[in-house]
Amino acid sequence: MSEDYNTTLDESEPIWQQNVFVLWFGVFMTGVALSEVMPFLSLYIDTLGTFSKNQLSFYSGAVFAISFLVTAIVSPFWGKLADRKGRKLMLLRAALGMSIVLFLMGNVTNVWQLLFLRALQGGMGGFISNANALVATQTPKKHAGKALSILVTGMTAGNLIGPLFGGTLATFFSYRTSFHITGIILFLVFLLTLFLVKETPHISTPRIANASTKYLWAHIPNKQLIIGLFVTTMLVQTVNTAINPIISLFVRELMHNASNTTFIAGMVAAMPGIATVIAAPPFGRIGDHLGTDRMIKIGFMIAVIAFLPTAFVTSISMLMFFRFLVGISDATMLPAIQTLLAKNSPTEMTSRIFSYNQSFQSLGSVMGPMFGALIASLFDYRGIFIFCTIIIIINAISFNVSTRHLEHQST
Repeated sequence: MSEDYNTTLDESEPIWQQNVFVLWFGVFMTGVALSEVMPFLSLYIDTLGTFSKNQLSFYSGAVFAISFLVTAIVSPFWGKLADRKGRKLMLLRAALGMSIVLFLMGNVTNVWQLLFLRALQGGMGGFISNANALVATQTPKKHAGKALSILVTGMTAGNLIGPLFGGTLATFFSYRTSFHITGIILFLVFLLTLFLVKETPHISTPRIANASTKYLWAHIPNKQLIIGLFVTTMLVQTVNTAINPIISLFVRELMHNASNTTFIAGMVAAMPGIATVIAAPPFGRIGDHLGTDRMIKIGFMIAVIAFLPTAFVTSISMLMFFRFLVGISDATMLPAIQTLLAKNSPTEMTSRIFSYNQSFQSLGSVMGPMFGALIASLFDYRGIFIFCTIIIIINAISFNVSTRHLEHQST
């Protein structure tokens, strides 16, 4: 961004702050929409036909995964369009599209309609990546880490509250009504974005505005760093989701088949999200001063300390403590990754960069449960945490290689 542009941002601080808080609610509700179906997805599918146990497992897995797969594929397209037409327009498109799709999920009559709408939900996505891109480009650089950290807490809190929100709605109303209510709330996000989010468009030449992704990518000075950050995001998400298929089973094993396994498993699953919500904003401010690349390296160390001992826990309290540490490592790394991407991306390509990053994150969301289930079947539940520790170490080495040239730069 130019110096004049940054001066304009500094002079209108209430505007960028307003953007952050409106978009926080938007990414929060997007997180809720993406995670709320988890407690009852299989049960909802079971009401749509007569299925065997294996068929129900297959359809549940397919309906869950297809949204992330489609998001990984289409995100770069939406990012390119956002760079050309504006990030706010893409936010409105995503909010309205998800609102309609979620509402329609409450009206399906068979599993194929639900599968199609879940794919369409992935195709309509991009709210989170474009919210990050808009905040990154509309916020003064000195506040970028803090602002992006606030957005991370919104997404994390949404993922945390989503299963509780969806389960509560399904309990007191019905599966279908929970989709209808979520669709209405996402329409509210659309209205808030339309009237309250302000975007000052970056002025660029027609040649730049119409340039292809290939052309702009060729002129990015820090391609190795950006690709390294994509891989870092993917592997962080992989280890974060690897435990998902077996968390209830591992808790049941530790508790020796106690009657309250489901409730305790929910508490264990919530620990990383609670920690991230608490720690992300202060860590974002620290990163603005200490250096974002250093924060990520600290996050890797915390992650190793969190995952490796988990393989040897003997009680639920120990498991909850180390899962809380996982959330601390996420709070250290995720906002810092977003900030580094923002600082090293040309303004004309910011949305595309964040969209590619979302694609890699979605791939991690697919890879994690797959690897987790495979490792558990081959070695035992505890083997997942050893596997995750190895992935973290590989990720840390890759990141160090990608950021060697930043050691003597201020980030």
